Amino acid sequence: MNCRVFAVRGLASLMGLCLVLSCARTMAQSNTVEGATSQQASLQPPNATHTAPKNRLIVLTDIGAEADDTESTVRLLLYSDVIDIQGLIATTSIWRPSPEPELIREVIQAYSKVHGNLVKHDPAFPSADTLQSLVKAGLAEYGMQGVGAGKDSKGSEWIIRTLEQNDDRPLWIAVWGGPNTLAQALYKLRATKTPAELDRLIAKLRVYTISDQDDSGPWIRKNFPKLFYIVTPGGDYSESTWQGINLVIPGIDNSSISNEWLAKNIQQGHGPLGAAYPDVAYGMEGDTPSWLGLIPNGLNDMEHPNWGSWGGRYDLYQPSVPISDPKTFIGGAPIPQETHPIWTNAVDNYTPPVHADYGRAIHQGDKSFKDYKVTLWRWRDDFQNDFAARMEWTTKPYNEANHPPVIVMDQPEAITVQSGKHFGLSAHASDPDGDSVTYYWFQYPEAGTYKGAIDIGAEDMPGIYLTAPKVSKPETIHFILRVTDKGTPPLSRYKRIIVTVTP
Repeated sequence: MNCRVFAVRGLASLMGLCLVLSCARTMAQSNTVEGATSQQASLQPPNATHTAPKNRLIVLTDIGAEADDTESTVRLLLYSDVIDIQGLIATTSIWRPSPEPELIREVIQAYSKVHGNLVKHDPAFPSADTLQSLVKAGLAEYGMQGVGAGKDSKGSEWIIRTLEQNDDRPLWIAVWGGPNTLAQALYKLRATKTPAELDRLIAKLRVYTISDQDDSGPWIRKNFPKLFYIVTPGGDYSESTWQGINLVIPGIDNSSISNEWLAKNIQQGHGPLGAAYPDVAYGMEGDTPSWLGLIPNGLNDMEHPNWGSWGGRYDLYQPSVPISDPKTFIGGAPIPQETHPIWTNAVDNYTPPVHADYGRAIHQGDKSFKDYKVTLWRWRDDFQNDFAARMEWTTKPYNEANHPPVIVMDQPEAITVQSGKHFGLSAHASDPDGDSVTYYWFQYPEAGTYKGAIDIGAEDMPGIYLTAPKVSKPETIHFILRVTDKGTPPLSRYKRIIVTVTP
């Protein structure tokens, strides 16, 4: 048994804890190896069903305004096995005067040609007919001109119908254009429901809008202050978190968002759905961050936007929007000052890990980046590789494609320790394709209440040994374990361990 997974502290009294964790991990890894060998022999898709409830999602899209909505739709359909898509509604925006639902249907038609291969990787992929039945449209009106008495549409009625279903799961509305179809649904609900019924339905809604692309977003936020709403207010896209998905960042490798990468990994030689992914017009997939955080990858938990996810990290506060600034105007309508706290831009201070040619395989680098776009692009290579792997699922058999590793923690994912005490965290990982994996532990200070740095030691081992900091009140610390396989492309999954430190 090897206790070197923990940094040696020279404390003999702690060896017992090390031994216990090592034994647990050794037993788990033994079982993992046996299971991996058996699975590798057949290399068939796992028979286990999706046990965790899927996130429900309705998309409002001004598809046709430019290429990025179509790009985001292609990617979204590749995650329709793990996200419960319940509506695809074509809408207007400052950029799109009339809805174009037929453009959504065209992407689904391309999906229908690869569905038979996708279910070889996961039988939970819905049929194309099911997806086609979810396509609706809002009114051909801009912003608040499409909200009021007699302004109902198939799209707004579908939102109401879906929200009223006997389903306790939150309903996410991802808004890629203007949200006036949602505004109309809320307008009608307020006019037809009791205050208690309205509050109950509002409590089930979660909204993420890609900036403000008409004047109905500010109206929604002002009139429904209890609504869970994520947005960078206004129309100055350069101030948005979501722009981190396609922004070229000086000092890092940006190749995974290059046109060459997209052609090689998505568009060319990847069947009809890849061919349906258009060339970038302005920016790659500016709408995708609205739902990236709904993918169940072990990191994402969009009920807590301040914890950080593939879709970025957001804090709850009342942002200041200077209405005299012309950049905050959308179609001639000024964006007013927010009247209450909303989920909006948060800042991460991120130091990318470094992969070494010799010695420790991966460790924290020495170059840091700090702003709100960092909260999203820090995960960019991981979610781009994930996209590329799923696109390969559209044409390749199971045994020729890559699938993400599976992580099992050796202790609960939420623990409490006393200030100044020592504790260990460990996990074991398996890979459905029999690939080797790399471990990487790091602290996510911005996600917790304790902002000080914690010495992790050898961060590329299955287990780490830590000392709880001195605190005067209970504090939370978020540790993230990222496990990446060595398949092609390399795929990453995570575990988030929340440690509460008490005085």
